[in-house]
Amino acid sequence: MRGGMGNMQGMMKKMQKIQKEMESAQEALNETEFTGTANDDLVTVLFTGDKKCKKVTIKEDIVDPEDVEIMEDLVLLAVNDALTKIDEETEKTMGKYSKGLGIPGM
Repeated sequence: MRGGMGNMQGMMKKMQKIQKEMESAQEALNETEFTGTANDDLVTVLFTGDKKCKKVTIKEDIVDPEDVEIMEDLVLLAVNDALTKIDEETEKTMGKYSKGLGIPGM
């Protein structure tokens, strides 16, 4: 019985260590900047890893007051591009913590 308790304490310490590593990785990911682009960088957006938009840049070449729909489409493409990059990096960074744990939803 004694060995079981020691094993449980070791497992708890290991879980606490993993939790601290996950928190550090998530914090670093949140501070990472991701740029999404559309149509050869005519529109670019800058997001942080926690999916906060920091900047939208639109090249003057494409500004046509009579065709706002194209502008809207390009901004949408650039935003979705950045969000996809965030999701991919999040999976790559945080996935290593959840793989093999058998936790549903992770």
